[in-house]
Amino acid sequence: MLIINNVLLKLDADFSDLKPYAARALKIEASAVRSARLYRKSVDARKKNEVHFCCSLLAELNINENSVLKKAKNAQIYSPREYVWRSCGKNTENRPVIAGFGPAGMFAALTLARAGLRPLVIERGRDADTRALDVARFFAGGELDGESNVQFGEGGAGTFSDGKLNTGIKDYRCRAVLEELVRHGAPKEILTDAKPHIGTDILTGIVKSMRREIISSGGEVRFGARLDDIIIKNGALQSAVISGEELLCGRLVLATGHSARDTFSMLKKRGASLIRKSFSMGVRIEHLQNDINKALYGGFAGHPALGPADYKLAAHLENGRGVYTFCMCPGGEVINASSEAGGTAVNGMSRSRRDGANANSALLVGIEPDDLPGDDALEGCRLQEKTERSAFAAAKGAVPVSTVGSFVFGRPFCIGRVKPTVKPAYAFADFGTLFPCFVVQSLKEGILLFDKKISGFADPDAVLTAPETRSSSPVRIVRGADGQSVTVRGLYPCGEGAGYAGGIMSAAVDGMKTAEALINGL
Repeated sequence: MLIINNVLLKLDADFSDLKPYAARALKIEASAVRSARLYRKSVDARKKNEVHFCCSLLAELNINENSVLKKAKNAQIYSPREYVWRSCGKNTENRPVIAGFGPAGMFAALTLARAGLRPLVIERGRDADTRALDVARFFAGGELDGESNVQFGEGGAGTFSDGKLNTGIKDYRCRAVLEELVRHGAPKEILTDAKPHIGTDILTGIVKSMRREIISSGGEVRFGARLDDIIIKNGALQSAVISGEELLCGRLVLATGHSARDTFSMLKKRGASLIRKSFSMGVRIEHLQNDINKALYGGFAGHPALGPADYKLAAHLENGRGVYTFCMCPGGEVINASSEAGGTAVNGMSRSRRDGANANSALLVGIEPDDLPGDDALEGCRLQEKTERSAFAAAKGAVPVSTVGSFVFGRPFCIGRVKPTVKPAYAFADFGTLFPCFVVQSLKEGILLFDKKISGFADPDAVLTAPETRSSSPVRIVRGADGQSVTVRGLYPCGEGAGYAGGIMSAAVDGMKTAEALINGL
């Protein structure tokens, strides 16, 4: 099999017969192509008068593929590398424990379960169905549950985002992650979309299906089980304290996510090596989806082959700061992603149909370790917490909102064409009181810069919701080449919370890699 990148196809191209396109790219006769199917598809809208698809094809030939590959001498044509799930014939006295059942913990558990190591998964939150009810109750105005919310519970924070699976990492395990998600109920389109997404409404069923496989393979999943402490002897992990009960544990995969601040504090007390890392804070910006479609697709907006348009923007400002968009949700909504009483944090999500009136995206400013006072590794967590508490107070418990007209241009606050989607309640707030001055100024400059890239980005009616503080972890739990903490043998930091991932896909891949490292160390 050969993968052929950068095959350009018109929006109305016949995808049922891709052999001619493969033959042309490989410079061979069409009869030499046994089969050709779509491997990846993205929209190229750089020129509004000729929007088209940029595709990758997976082709099987009737002739020697290695010879064709050598003749092509083209980096865009190559043989795919397939992932082989590990097996382990060794029996360990104490089965590995995984703390956290988000993407990293889930795929670590799946890898270990398929290897025959019967992992025990502990998750402080609740199962997907119960969690969905708790979140819906909170969105309707009920009380926040500190252990079952948008951040904590089966599936992790990604379950209530959009299920966006695009990533910047180049790892062959990415394909294996997509294939597993499809096997457990995700739409097959995620295998071919360059920016695949599943949707919050479908994700809950997928995570339940994956849990069932882990259990059927000898694993165990316990909900309402929080990692309280770890016991270390002579630099090695001896046991874990789980919801007050000590459990013998020689190998612990730590996949607790970026919001488990109490876990970071516990690890610091126990001598695990933690360092600061770069992270970001900012707001969510909402536009009308139709406006984004027109700005990006021009006259092709509304074409049946095109879904709602999305974007990804970045710029370096004169003050040396980076500002960028992240986790853009076409046809989505902004959600209250708080997990601690007295604090407010927001995120974005979409359902599978992406048919909401608004588009929303995080608009973030980079924060470097040197921006923080002192030398405490947890100072970034404190800044996040301070910002969230300020937001809660500024809006008197509601979610703070503003508009580009008010925030950037100094106009009186007024909701115009774009209606805020966040629930259950919002209130106007002066964002200048929520963030450090450099974040406020960078956000304003970024909005004006991005308006030059997407016409209407600085629409005065665009809604801003704050604060987006949980885009990434401000902490890294230092690990060595063997996947273990450099100060605690047997502790395997993993995923976003440990500072080694930045999204569902990269977290899932890191979970697999961490499980492989654990297996290698047996």
